[in-house]
Amino acid sequence: MKARVAASKGVAFSKSPVLAVRLPNWRSRVVLFVLFVAFAALAGRAIWLGAVTDHFLQKQGEARYAFTQDLPAVRGKILDRNGQVLASSTPVKAVLAFPEDARKAAPEKLKELAKLLEMTDEELAKKLESVRTTYLRRQVEPEIAKKVEELDIDGIETRKEYKRFYPQGEVATHVVGFTNVEDKGQESIELSMQKVLAGQPGSRRVIRDRLGRIVEDIGSIKEPHDGKDVTLALDSKLQYIAFTQVKEAVEKYHAKAGGAIVLDVHTGEILALANWPSYNPNDRSKLTGEQLRNRVLTDTFEPGSTLKPLTVALALDKGRVTPDTVYDTAPGRIVIGDKTVRDSHAHGLLTVAQIIQKSSNVGMAKISLPMPSQDMWEMFTKVGFGQQPKIGFPGAVAGRVRPFKSWRPIEQANMAFGQGISVSLVQLARSYMIYARDGDMIPLSFLKVDEKPQGTQVISPKTAAQMRAMLETVVSPEGTAPQAQVPGYRVGGKTGTAQKVINGRYSQSHYIGSFAGIVPMSNPRFVIAVMVDDPIGPIHTGGGVAAPTFALLAANALRAANVPPDSSVTNIIIPANSNEEAF
Repeated sequence: MKARVAASKGVAFSKSPVLAVRLPNWRSRVVLFVLFVAFAALAGRAIWLGAVTDHFLQKQGEARYAFTQDLPAVRGKILDRNGQVLASSTPVKAVLAFPEDARKAAPEKLKELAKLLEMTDEELAKKLESVRTTYLRRQVEPEIAKKVEELDIDGIETRKEYKRFYPQGEVATHVVGFTNVEDKGQESIELSMQKVLAGQPGSRRVIRDRLGRIVEDIGSIKEPHDGKDVTLALDSKLQYIAFTQVKEAVEKYHAKAGGAIVLDVHTGEILALANWPSYNPNDRSKLTGEQLRNRVLTDTFEPGSTLKPLTVALALDKGRVTPDTVYDTAPGRIVIGDKTVRDSHAHGLLTVAQIIQKSSNVGMAKISLPMPSQDMWEMFTKVGFGQQPKIGFPGAVAGRVRPFKSWRPIEQANMAFGQGISVSLVQLARSYMIYARDGDMIPLSFLKVDEKPQGTQVISPKTAAQMRAMLETVVSPEGTAPQAQVPGYRVGGKTGTAQKVINGRYSQSHYIGSFAGIVPMSNPRFVIAVMVDDPIGPIHTGGGVAAPTFALLAANALRAANVPPDSSVTNIIIPANSNEEAF
Protein backbone atom coordinates (compact mmCIF):
# COMPACT_ATOMS: atom_id res chain seq x y z
CA MET A 1 0.00 0.00 0.00
CA LYS A 2 2.87 2.33 0.94
CA ALA A 3 4.67 1.34 -2.25
CA ARG A 4 1.71 2.23 -4.29
CA VAL A 5 1.49 5.55 -2.45
CA ALA A 6 5.13 6.16 -3.07
CA ALA A 7 4.69 5.35 -6.74
CA SER A 8 1.66 7.55 -6.97
CA LYS A 9 3.67 10.33 -5.51
CA GLY A 10 6.26 9.95 -8.21
CA VAL A 11 8.86 8.03 -6.11
CA ALA A 12 10.60 5.07 -7.98
CA PHE A 13 10.28 1.59 -6.41
CA SER A 14 14.06 1.07 -6.34
CA LYS A 15 14.47 4.30 -4.53
CA SER A 16 12.31 3.13 -1.68
CA PRO A 17 14.00 3.85 1.65
CA VAL A 18 12.90 0.40 2.86
CA LEU A 19 14.95 -1.28 0.17
CA ALA A 20 17.94 0.98 0.45
CA VAL A 21 21.30 -0.85 0.99
CA ARG A 22 22.83 0.24 4.24
CA LEU A 23 26.18 -1.74 3.83
CA PRO A 24 29.09 -0.46 1.77
CA ASN A 25 29.66 -2.10 -1.60
CA TRP A 26 33.25 -3.22 -0.82
CA ARG A 27 32.09 -5.64 1.88
CA SER A 28 29.92 -7.58 -0.49
CA ARG A 29 32.84 -7.85 -2.87
CA VAL A 30 35.03 -9.21 -0.07
CA VAL A 31 32.47 -11.87 0.81
CA LEU A 32 32.18 -12.84 -2.84
CA PHE A 33 35.96 -13.08 -3.11
CA VAL A 34 36.23 -15.26 0.04
CA LEU A 35 33.58 -17.62 -1.30
CA PHE A 36 35.44 -17.82 -4.61
CA VAL A 37 38.74 -18.59 -2.88
CA ALA A 38 37.09 -21.28 -0.72
CA PHE A 39 35.59 -22.99 -3.71
CA ALA A 40 38.89 -22.71 -5.59
CA ALA A 41 40.72 -24.28 -2.63
CA LEU A 42 38.24 -27.15 -2.48
CA ALA A 43 38.61 -27.69 -6.19
CA GLY A 44 42.42 -27.63 -5.91
CA ARG A 45 42.35 -30.06 -3.01
CA ALA A 46 40.10 -32.38 -4.97
CA ILE A 47 42.47 -32.26 -7.93
CA TRP A 48 45.49 -32.84 -5.60
CA LEU A 49 43.91 -35.81 -3.88
CA GLY A 50 42.47 -37.32 -7.04
CA ALA A 51 45.37 -36.82 -9.41
CA VAL A 52 48.63 -36.05 -7.61
CA THR A 53 48.48 -38.04 -4.35
CA ASP A 54 46.22 -40.88 -5.39
CA HIS A 55 49.09 -43.39 -4.90
CA PHE A 56 49.55 -42.30 -1.27
CA LEU A 57 45.84 -42.53 -0.54
CA GLN A 58 45.56 -45.92 -2.16
CA LYS A 59 48.53 -47.08 -0.10
CA GLN A 60 46.92 -45.81 3.11
CA GLY A 61 43.67 -47.47 2.27
CA GLU A 62 45.38 -50.72 1.36
CA ALA A 63 47.21 -50.66 4.68
CA ARG A 64 43.84 -51.09 6.40
CA TYR A 65 43.18 -54.45 4.79
CA ALA A 66 46.36 -55.70 3.01
CA PHE A 67 49.33 -56.98 5.00
CA THR A 68 52.76 -58.45 4.34
CA GLN A 69 53.10 -61.84 6.01
CA ASP A 70 56.51 -63.35 6.68
CA LEU A 71 57.20 -66.82 5.30
CA PRO A 72 59.79 -68.52 7.52
CA ALA A 73 62.61 -70.48 5.93
CA VAL A 74 63.31 -73.98 7.23
CA ARG A 75 66.56 -73.97 9.19
CA GLY A 76 69.17 -76.40 7.89
CA LYS A 77 69.95 -79.62 9.73
CA ILE A 78 73.12 -80.28 11.69
CA LEU A 79 74.50 -83.74 10.96
CA ASP A 80 77.36 -85.78 12.33
CA ARG A 81 80.08 -87.11 10.02
CA ASN A 82 77.99 -90.24 9.27
CA GLY A 83 74.79 -88.36 8.45
CA GLN A 84 73.09 -88.82 11.80
CA VAL A 85 70.83 -85.87 12.67
CA LEU A 86 72.01 -83.76 15.59
CA ALA A 87 69.57 -80.87 15.11
CA SER A 88 66.48 -80.45 12.95
CA SER A 89 63.46 -78.15 12.70
CA THR A 90 59.89 -79.37 13.23
CA PRO A 91 56.78 -77.37 12.20
CA VAL A 92 54.83 -75.76 15.04
CA LYS A 93 52.41 -72.84 15.35
CA ALA A 94 52.42 -69.40 16.95
CA VAL A 95 49.15 -68.13 18.43
CA LEU A 96 48.49 -64.43 17.78
CA ALA A 97 45.77 -62.12 19.00
CA PHE A 98 44.18 -59.00 17.55
CA PRO A 99 43.20 -57.68 21.00
CA GLU A 100 40.39 -55.31 19.98
CA ASP A 101 38.44 -58.17 18.42
CA ALA A 102 39.57 -60.96 20.75
CA ARG A 103 38.32 -59.09 23.81
CA LYS A 104 34.76 -59.38 22.49
CA ALA A 105 34.83 -63.18 22.63
CA ALA A 106 32.67 -65.09 25.07
CA PRO A 107 34.28 -65.51 28.50
CA GLU A 108 33.91 -69.30 28.25
CA LYS A 109 35.96 -69.41 25.05
CA LEU A 110 38.65 -67.15 26.47
CA LYS A 111 38.85 -69.37 29.55
CA GLU A 112 39.30 -72.44 27.35
CA LEU A 113 41.92 -70.62 25.26
CA ALA A 114 43.92 -69.77 28.38
CA LYS A 115 43.78 -73.41 29.46
CA LEU A 116 45.05 -74.65 26.08
CA LEU A 117 47.94 -72.17 26.12
CA GLU A 118 48.80 -73.02 29.75
CA MET A 119 48.09 -69.47 30.88
CA THR A 120 46.01 -68.11 33.74
CA ASP A 121 42.90 -66.10 32.94
CA GLU A 122 44.65 -63.03 34.32
CA GLU A 123 47.71 -63.54 32.08
CA LEU A 124 45.51 -63.84 29.00
CA ALA A 125 43.49 -60.76 29.95
CA LYS A 126 46.67 -58.75 30.39
CA LYS A 127 47.90 -59.84 26.96
CA LEU A 128 44.60 -58.74 25.42
CA GLU A 129 44.92 -55.26 26.91
CA SER A 130 47.48 -54.47 24.24
CA VAL A 131 46.53 -52.06 21.45
CA ARG A 132 48.47 -53.94 18.81
CA THR A 133 48.79 -57.49 17.51
CA THR A 134 50.50 -59.64 20.11
CA TYR A 135 51.80 -63.19 20.44
CA LEU A 136 49.96 -65.23 23.05
CA ARG A 137 52.25 -68.25 22.78
CA ARG A 138 55.13 -69.27 20.52
CA GLN A 139 56.11 -72.74 19.31
CA VAL A 140 52.79 -74.40 20.14
CA GLU A 141 52.51 -78.06 19.18
CA PRO A 142 50.29 -78.64 16.10
CA GLU A 143 47.64 -80.63 18.00
CA ILE A 144 47.23 -77.81 20.53
CA ALA A 145 47.13 -75.21 17.75
CA LYS A 146 44.36 -77.20 16.05
CA LYS A 147 42.26 -77.09 19.23
CA VAL A 148 42.83 -73.32 19.40
CA GLU A 149 41.60 -72.97 15.81
CA GLU A 150 38.53 -75.06 16.60
CA LEU A 151 37.49 -72.52 19.27
CA ASP A 152 36.87 -70.15 16.33
CA ILE A 153 37.50 -67.00 18.34
CA ASP A 154 37.39 -63.77 16.33
CA GLY A 155 40.77 -62.01 16.54
CA ILE A 156 42.75 -65.20 17.37
CA GLU A 157 45.00 -66.58 14.65
CA THR A 158 47.68 -69.28 14.32
CA ARG A 159 50.77 -68.84 12.19
CA LYS A 160 53.29 -71.42 10.99
CA GLU A 161 56.81 -71.40 12.46
CA TYR A 162 59.52 -73.91 13.39
CA LYS A 163 60.95 -75.37 16.56
CA ARG A 164 64.43 -76.87 16.87
CA PHE A 165 64.76 -80.46 18.08
CA TYR A 166 67.99 -82.09 19.30
CA PRO A 167 67.91 -85.92 19.20
CA GLN A 168 71.21 -86.27 21.11
CA GLY A 169 70.00 -84.10 23.99
CA GLU A 170 72.66 -83.36 26.61
CA VAL A 171 75.25 -85.63 24.98
CA ALA A 172 76.22 -83.29 22.13
CA THR A 173 74.75 -79.98 23.23
CA HIS A 174 78.07 -78.23 23.92
CA VAL A 175 79.02 -78.78 20.29
CA VAL A 176 75.64 -78.31 18.62
CA GLY A 177 74.23 -75.48 20.79
CA PHE A 178 70.63 -74.26 20.56
CA THR A 179 68.38 -71.57 19.06
CA ASN A 180 66.00 -69.09 20.66
CA VAL A 181 62.26 -68.73 20.05
CA GLU A 182 63.01 -66.69 16.92
CA ASP A 183 65.00 -69.70 15.59
CA LYS A 184 68.30 -67.81 15.80
CA GLY A 185 71.44 -69.58 17.01
CA GLN A 186 72.50 -68.75 20.56
CA GLU A 187 75.38 -71.13 21.30
CA SER A 188 78.05 -73.28 19.66
CA ILE A 189 77.54 -74.43 16.04
CA GLU A 190 74.00 -73.04 15.95
CA LEU A 191 75.51 -69.62 16.60
CA SER A 192 78.76 -69.83 14.62
CA MET A 193 76.98 -71.21 11.50
CA GLN A 194 73.89 -69.00 11.83
CA LYS A 195 74.10 -67.49 8.33
CA VAL A 196 74.48 -70.88 6.66
CA LEU A 197 71.79 -72.64 8.67
CA ALA A 198 69.18 -69.87 8.76
CA GLY A 199 68.52 -69.40 5.05
CA GLN A 200 66.47 -66.44 3.77
CA PRO A 201 62.85 -65.91 4.91
CA GLY A 202 60.26 -64.94 2.32
CA SER A 203 57.04 -62.89 2.39
CA ARG A 204 53.59 -62.68 0.77
CA ARG A 205 50.76 -60.14 0.53
CA VAL A 206 47.40 -61.09 2.01
CA ILE A 207 44.02 -59.38 2.58
CA ARG A 208 42.47 -59.56 6.03
CA ASP A 209 38.91 -58.91 7.07
CA ARG A 210 38.02 -56.65 10.00
CA LEU A 211 38.60 -59.55 12.40
CA GLY A 212 42.15 -60.07 11.20
CA ARG A 213 41.41 -63.28 9.31
CA ILE A 214 43.12 -63.90 5.97
CA VAL A 215 40.47 -63.90 3.25
CA GLU A 216 42.62 -63.64 0.15
CA ASP A 217 46.19 -64.35 -0.87
CA ILE A 218 47.31 -61.54 -3.20
CA GLY A 219 50.58 -63.18 -4.12
CA SER A 220 54.17 -63.90 -3.15
CA ILE A 221 56.64 -61.03 -2.90
CA LYS A 222 59.70 -63.11 -2.04
CA GLU A 223 60.07 -66.87 -1.95
CA PRO A 224 61.78 -68.29 1.15
CA HIS A 225 65.10 -70.08 0.69
CA ASP A 226 65.72 -72.83 3.21
CA GLY A 227 68.98 -72.99 5.14
CA LYS A 228 71.76 -75.38 4.20
CA ASP A 229 72.62 -78.50 6.15
CA VAL A 230 75.92 -78.52 8.06
CA THR A 231 77.96 -81.71 8.44
CA LEU A 232 80.19 -81.80 11.49
CA ALA A 233 83.37 -83.78 12.08
CA LEU A 234 81.69 -85.15 15.20
CA ASP A 235 81.20 -88.90 15.42
CA SER A 236 78.04 -89.61 17.44
CA LYS A 237 79.39 -92.93 18.73
CA LEU A 238 82.62 -91.39 19.97
CA GLN A 239 80.71 -88.40 21.36
CA TYR A 240 78.48 -90.66 23.43
CA ILE A 241 81.51 -92.58 24.71
CA ALA A 242 83.35 -89.39 25.67
CA PHE A 243 80.29 -87.89 27.35
CA THR A 244 79.56 -91.04 29.34
CA GLN A 245 83.16 -91.39 30.57
CA VAL A 246 83.42 -87.73 31.60
CA LYS A 247 80.11 -87.86 33.46
CA GLU A 248 81.09 -91.06 35.26
CA ALA A 249 84.50 -89.63 36.23
CA VAL A 250 82.98 -86.47 37.71
CA GLU A 251 80.51 -88.51 39.72
CA LYS A 252 83.05 -91.15 40.78
CA TYR A 253 85.64 -88.66 42.05
CA HIS A 254 83.07 -86.16 43.39
CA ALA A 255 84.54 -83.50 41.12
CA LYS A 256 83.20 -80.09 40.27
CA ALA A 257 83.35 -80.64 36.51
CA GLY A 258 85.14 -82.46 33.73
CA GLY A 259 85.83 -82.42 30.02
CA ALA A 260 87.30 -84.50 27.21
CA ILE A 261 88.18 -84.04 23.57
CA VAL A 262 89.08 -86.52 20.82
CA LEU A 263 91.05 -85.36 17.76
CA ASP A 264 91.69 -87.17 14.49
CA VAL A 265 95.47 -87.20 14.05
CA HIS A 266 95.30 -87.26 10.24
CA THR A 267 92.74 -84.51 9.59
CA GLY A 268 92.57 -82.38 12.74
CA GLU A 269 88.85 -83.07 12.98
CA ILE A 270 87.23 -82.80 16.40
CA LEU A 271 85.55 -86.20 16.65
CA ALA A 272 84.18 -85.71 20.16
CA LEU A 273 83.96 -82.92 22.72
CA ALA A 274 82.20 -83.56 26.01
CA ASN A 275 81.58 -81.64 29.22
CA TRP A 276 79.90 -82.32 32.51
CA PRO A 277 77.77 -80.64 33.88
CA SER A 278 75.64 -80.53 30.75
CA TYR A 279 72.02 -79.66 29.89
CA ASN A 280 69.19 -80.78 27.67
CA PRO A 281 68.71 -78.23 24.84
CA ASN A 282 65.14 -79.46 24.32
CA ASP A 283 64.19 -78.27 27.82
CA ARG A 284 66.16 -75.26 29.02
CA SER A 285 63.73 -74.17 31.72
CA LYS A 286 66.26 -74.88 34.46
CA LEU A 287 69.46 -74.03 32.59
CA THR A 288 72.30 -72.60 34.71
CA GLY A 289 75.60 -70.99 33.85
CA GLU A 290 77.51 -74.01 35.18
CA GLN A 291 75.68 -76.26 32.73
CA LEU A 292 76.07 -73.88 29.82
CA ARG A 293 79.84 -73.51 30.02
CA ASN A 294 81.76 -75.34 27.32
CA ARG A 295 84.74 -75.94 29.60
CA VAL A 296 86.87 -77.64 26.96
CA LEU A 297 86.99 -74.33 25.07
CA THR A 298 86.21 -71.61 27.59
CA ASP A 299 87.99 -72.66 30.79
CA THR A 300 91.72 -72.25 31.19
CA PHE A 301 93.92 -73.94 33.76
CA GLU A 302 97.58 -74.48 34.51
CA PRO A 303 98.40 -77.68 32.58
CA GLY A 304 100.96 -78.89 35.07
CA SER A 305 103.14 -81.81 34.02
CA THR A 306 101.29 -82.34 30.71
CA LEU A 307 103.44 -79.43 29.47
CA LYS A 308 106.78 -81.09 30.28
CA PRO A 309 107.05 -82.93 26.94
CA LEU A 310 106.92 -79.59 25.09
CA THR A 311 109.99 -78.24 26.88
CA VAL A 312 111.86 -81.51 26.38
CA ALA A 313 110.93 -81.54 22.68
CA LEU A 314 112.38 -78.04 22.35
CA ALA A 315 115.62 -79.06 24.05
CA LEU A 316 115.90 -82.16 21.83
CA ASP A 317 115.16 -80.20 18.67
CA LYS A 318 117.78 -77.57 19.54
CA GLY A 319 120.38 -80.28 20.15
CA ARG A 320 120.82 -79.33 23.79
CA VAL A 321 119.99 -82.81 25.11
CA THR A 322 119.36 -86.38 23.98
CA PRO A 323 116.93 -88.86 25.54
CA ASP A 324 119.92 -90.38 27.38
CA THR A 325 121.37 -87.15 28.80
CA VAL A 326 121.65 -87.58 32.58
CA TYR A 327 120.67 -85.01 35.22
CA ASP A 328 121.15 -85.29 38.97
CA THR A 329 117.83 -84.50 40.61
CA ALA A 330 118.97 -85.32 44.16
CA PRO A 331 117.94 -84.51 46.82
CA GLY A 332 114.54 -83.98 45.16
CA ARG A 333 114.58 -80.19 45.32
CA ILE A 334 116.36 -77.19 43.85
CA VAL A 335 116.51 -73.57 45.03
CA ILE A 336 116.02 -70.92 42.33
CA GLY A 337 116.33 -67.40 43.70
CA ASP A 338 114.26 -67.36 46.87
CA LYS A 339 111.96 -70.20 45.75
CA THR A 340 112.30 -73.96 46.01
CA VAL A 341 111.21 -76.42 43.31
CA ARG A 342 110.41 -79.89 44.64
CA ASP A 343 109.74 -83.39 43.36
CA SER A 344 107.20 -85.69 44.97
CA HIS A 345 110.04 -88.20 45.47
CA ALA A 346 113.83 -87.97 45.43
CA HIS A 347 114.97 -89.78 42.29
CA GLY A 348 118.70 -89.09 42.08
CA LEU A 349 120.25 -89.52 38.62
CA LEU A 350 117.70 -89.47 35.80
CA THR A 351 117.99 -89.46 32.04
CA VAL A 352 115.84 -87.02 30.05
CA ALA A 353 113.53 -89.91 29.17
CA GLN A 354 113.24 -90.83 32.85
CA ILE A 355 112.53 -87.21 33.77
CA ILE A 356 109.42 -87.47 31.58
CA GLN A 357 108.57 -90.93 32.89
CA LYS A 358 108.93 -89.97 36.56
CA SER A 359 107.62 -86.42 36.01
CA SER A 360 110.54 -84.74 37.78
CA ASN A 361 110.12 -81.00 38.35
CA VAL A 362 113.77 -80.64 39.36
CA GLY A 363 114.90 -82.32 36.17
CA MET A 364 112.67 -80.05 34.09
CA ALA A 365 114.05 -76.97 35.83
CA LYS A 366 117.62 -78.05 35.01
CA ILE A 367 116.72 -78.70 31.36
CA SER A 368 114.90 -75.39 30.91
CA LEU A 369 117.08 -72.86 32.72
CA PRO A 370 120.05 -72.94 30.26
CA MET A 371 117.71 -72.32 27.31
CA PRO A 372 116.89 -68.81 26.06
CA SER A 373 113.48 -67.75 27.34
CA GLN A 374 112.60 -66.57 23.82
CA ASP A 375 113.00 -70.11 22.48
CA MET A 376 110.51 -71.45 25.02
CA TRP A 377 108.09 -68.60 24.32
CA GLU A 378 108.27 -69.24 20.58
CA MET A 379 107.60 -72.94 21.11
CA PHE A 380 104.52 -72.17 23.20
CA THR A 381 103.35 -69.75 20.53
CA LYS A 382 103.91 -72.20 17.65
CA VAL A 383 101.58 -74.76 19.20
CA GLY A 384 98.91 -72.11 19.76
CA PHE A 385 99.22 -71.19 23.43
CA GLY A 386 98.27 -67.61 24.27
CA GLN A 387 96.21 -67.33 21.06
CA GLN A 388 92.52 -67.79 20.47
CA PRO A 389 92.01 -71.08 18.59
CA LYS A 390 91.04 -70.48 14.97
CA ILE A 391 88.22 -72.99 14.91
CA GLY A 392 85.29 -70.68 14.18
CA PHE A 393 83.66 -71.46 17.50
CA PRO A 394 82.21 -68.83 19.85
CA GLY A 395 83.73 -68.50 23.29
CA ALA A 396 87.07 -70.22 22.62
CA VAL A 397 89.68 -68.48 24.80
CA ALA A 398 93.34 -67.68 24.21
CA GLY A 399 94.82 -68.63 27.56
CA ARG A 400 97.85 -66.78 28.89
CA VAL A 401 101.54 -66.78 28.04
CA ARG A 402 103.43 -63.77 29.40
CA PRO A 403 106.06 -62.01 27.24
CA PHE A 404 109.41 -63.76 27.59
CA LYS A 405 111.32 -60.56 28.34
CA SER A 406 109.68 -60.37 31.77
CA TRP A 407 110.44 -63.95 32.81
CA ARG A 408 112.52 -64.48 35.92
CA PRO A 409 114.50 -67.75 36.27
CA ILE A 410 111.96 -69.23 38.69
CA GLU A 411 109.13 -68.35 36.30
CA GLN A 412 110.93 -69.98 33.38
CA ALA A 413 111.46 -73.12 35.46
CA ASN A 414 107.81 -73.14 36.54
CA MET A 415 106.57 -72.84 32.97
CA ALA A 416 108.76 -75.77 31.98
CA PHE A 417 106.58 -77.99 34.16
CA GLY A 418 103.27 -76.23 33.51
CA GLN A 419 102.90 -73.54 36.16
CA GLY A 420 102.53 -69.83 35.48
CA ILE A 421 100.91 -70.51 32.10
CA SER A 422 97.25 -71.20 31.30
CA VAL A 423 95.70 -73.15 28.45
CA SER A 424 92.34 -74.65 27.54
CA LEU A 425 91.87 -78.39 27.09
CA VAL A 426 91.49 -77.99 23.32
CA GLN A 427 94.82 -76.12 23.17
CA LEU A 428 96.51 -78.82 25.22
CA ALA A 429 95.16 -81.58 22.99
CA ARG A 430 96.24 -79.77 19.84
CA SER A 431 99.80 -79.35 21.16
CA TYR A 432 100.12 -83.15 21.38
CA MET A 433 99.44 -83.40 17.64
CA ILE A 434 103.10 -82.54 16.97
CA TYR A 435 104.18 -85.81 18.64
CA ALA A 436 101.56 -87.88 16.82
CA ARG A 437 102.15 -86.27 13.40
CA ASP A 438 105.94 -86.36 13.06
CA GLY A 439 106.37 -82.84 14.32
CA ASP A 440 103.94 -80.77 12.26
CA MET A 441 100.88 -78.83 13.38
CA ILE A 442 97.57 -78.75 11.51
CA PRO A 443 94.43 -76.66 12.14
CA LEU A 444 91.51 -78.16 14.03
CA SER A 445 88.03 -78.33 12.53
CA PHE A 446 84.51 -78.82 13.88
CA LEU A 447 83.33 -79.41 10.29
CA LYS A 448 83.95 -82.59 8.35
CA VAL A 449 87.16 -82.35 6.33
CA ASP A 450 87.26 -83.74 2.78
CA GLU A 451 90.96 -83.19 2.14
CA LYS A 452 93.82 -83.64 4.56
CA PRO A 453 95.23 -80.23 5.57
CA GLN A 454 98.81 -79.12 5.12
CA GLY A 455 100.83 -78.94 8.31
CA THR A 456 103.38 -76.45 9.63
CA GLN A 457 106.57 -78.06 10.94
CA VAL A 458 107.21 -77.29 14.61
CA ILE A 459 109.76 -79.97 15.55
CA SER A 460 111.66 -82.49 13.43
CA PRO A 461 110.22 -85.96 12.72
CA LYS A 462 113.17 -87.43 14.65
CA THR A 463 112.30 -85.39 17.74
CA ALA A 464 108.64 -86.38 17.43
CA ALA A 465 109.62 -90.08 17.29
CA GLN A 466 111.84 -89.67 20.37
CA MET A 467 108.99 -88.00 22.22
CA ARG A 468 106.55 -90.78 21.36
CA ALA A 469 108.99 -93.29 22.81
CA MET A 470 109.25 -91.24 26.02
CA LEU A 471 105.50 -90.76 26.31
CA GLU A 472 104.98 -94.49 26.02
CA THR A 473 107.16 -95.07 29.10
CA VAL A 474 104.84 -92.83 31.15
CA VAL A 475 102.08 -95.47 31.04
CA SER A 476 104.43 -98.29 32.05
CA PRO A 477 104.36 -99.63 35.61
CA GLU A 478 107.36 -97.40 36.37
CA GLY A 479 105.66 -94.26 35.04
CA THR A 480 103.09 -91.90 36.52
CA ALA A 481 100.14 -93.16 34.46
CA PRO A 482 99.96 -96.96 34.36
CA GLN A 483 96.19 -96.64 34.70
CA ALA A 484 96.13 -95.12 31.20
CA GLN A 485 97.05 -98.49 29.69
CA VAL A 486 94.61 -99.97 27.16
CA PRO A 487 94.61 -103.77 26.71
CA GLY A 488 95.80 -104.73 23.24
CA TYR A 489 97.04 -101.25 22.32
CA ARG A 490 100.22 -99.27 22.79
CA VAL A 491 99.51 -95.97 24.52
CA GLY A 492 101.56 -92.86 25.23
CA GLY A 493 100.78 -89.68 27.09
CA LYS A 494 101.47 -87.48 30.06
CA THR A 495 99.72 -86.76 33.32
CA GLY A 496 99.22 -83.37 34.89
CA THR A 497 98.20 -82.36 38.40
CA ALA A 498 97.85 -78.61 38.79
CA GLN A 499 97.16 -76.85 42.05
CA LYS A 500 94.25 -74.45 41.61
CA VAL A 501 94.91 -70.81 42.35
CA ILE A 502 92.50 -69.59 45.04
CA ASN A 503 92.68 -66.02 46.35
CA GLY A 504 96.00 -65.52 44.58
CA ARG A 505 97.70 -68.55 46.18
CA TYR A 506 98.22 -72.16 45.13
CA SER A 507 95.78 -74.33 47.03
CA GLN A 508 96.97 -77.43 48.87
CA SER A 509 93.58 -79.13 48.62
CA HIS A 510 92.08 -78.18 45.25
CA TYR A 511 93.49 -79.61 42.03
CA ILE A 512 92.86 -80.14 38.33
CA GLY A 513 93.88 -83.61 37.16
CA SER A 514 94.55 -84.05 33.46
CA PHE A 515 95.95 -86.50 30.94
CA ALA A 516 96.79 -86.02 27.28
CA GLY A 517 97.62 -89.07 25.22
CA ILE A 518 98.03 -90.72 21.84
CA VAL A 519 96.61 -94.06 20.62
CA PRO A 520 97.73 -96.37 19.15
CA MET A 521 101.43 -95.51 19.29
CA SER A 522 102.46 -97.73 16.36
CA ASN A 523 100.27 -95.71 13.99
CA PRO A 524 98.66 -92.77 15.87
CA ARG A 525 94.96 -92.33 15.15
CA PHE A 526 93.60 -90.30 18.06
CA VAL A 527 94.84 -87.60 20.38
CA ILE A 528 92.67 -87.62 23.51
CA ALA A 529 92.80 -85.13 26.37
CA VAL A 530 90.86 -85.44 29.63
CA MET A 531 90.45 -82.96 32.49
CA VAL A 532 88.82 -83.51 35.90
CA ASP A 533 88.26 -80.30 37.86
CA ASP A 534 88.54 -80.34 41.63
CA PRO A 535 88.13 -84.02 42.54
CA ILE A 536 87.33 -84.46 46.21
CA GLY A 537 88.95 -87.30 48.15
CA PRO A 538 92.28 -89.09 48.47
CA ILE A 539 92.56 -89.62 44.70
CA HIS A 540 93.07 -86.29 43.00
CA THR A 541 96.08 -86.56 40.68
CA GLY A 542 96.06 -86.73 36.92
CA GLY A 543 97.35 -90.29 37.11
CA GLY A 544 94.55 -91.24 39.49
CA VAL A 545 91.48 -89.52 38.01
CA ALA A 546 92.23 -88.50 34.41
CA ALA A 547 94.40 -91.44 33.27
CA PRO A 548 91.79 -94.16 33.95
CA THR A 549 89.12 -92.01 32.34
CA PHE A 550 91.37 -91.68 29.29
CA ALA A 551 91.90 -95.46 29.21
CA LEU A 552 88.17 -96.22 29.19
CA LEU A 553 87.48 -93.55 26.59
CA ALA A 554 90.37 -94.67 24.36
CA ALA A 555 89.48 -98.37 24.59
CA ASN A 556 85.87 -97.77 23.54
CA ALA A 557 86.87 -95.25 20.84
CA LEU A 558 89.40 -97.64 19.29
CA ARG A 559 86.84 -100.44 19.17
CA ALA A 560 84.12 -98.16 17.80
CA ALA A 561 86.47 -96.99 15.04
CA ASN A 562 87.60 -100.57 14.29
CA VAL A 563 91.26 -99.73 14.89
CA PRO A 564 93.20 -103.02 15.00
CA PRO A 565 95.24 -103.82 18.15
CA ASP A 566 98.95 -103.12 17.92
CA SER A 567 100.15 -104.90 21.04
CA SER A 568 100.08 -108.50 22.17
CA VAL A 569 100.26 -107.43 25.82
CA THR A 570 96.85 -107.78 27.43
CA ASN A 571 97.74 -108.18 31.10
CA ILE A 572 97.89 -104.71 32.61
CA ILE A 573 100.27 -104.27 35.54
CA ILE A 574 99.44 -101.30 37.75
CA PRO A 575 101.46 -100.76 40.93
CA ALA A 576 99.67 -99.91 44.15
CA ASN A 577 101.24 -96.45 44.40
CA SER A 578 100.34 -95.43 40.86
CA ASN A 579 98.24 -92.50 42.06
CA GLU A 580 101.29 -90.62 43.32
CA GLU A 581 102.64 -87.99 40.99
CA ALA A 582 104.77 -84.88 40.89
CA PHE A 583 103.15 -81.53 40.47
